[in-house]
Amino acid sequence: MDGIIIALVAVLIAPFAILMHYITKWKEMKSFSPEDEASIGDMRSVAERLDNRIITLERILDDDVPNWRSRDHDL
Repeated sequence: MDGIIIALVAVLIAPFAILMHYITKWKEMKSFSPEDEASIGDMRSVAERLDNRIITLERILDDDVPNWRSRDHDL
């Protein structure tokens, strides 16, 4: 009788438990950790500052060097 119970657990319950374990791990991996969210926020802030700098530089160039956007630039 003990062999039947062990076989039943091994065939029915163990695969279900393993499946639920990996489903839980998969759900945990889908979300960001607090450290990841902080890093993303920092990167967003830096990107916004850089975007503002580019806009300012383009305004300065528009005032100082008319038609700078249409010039051919040799690198």
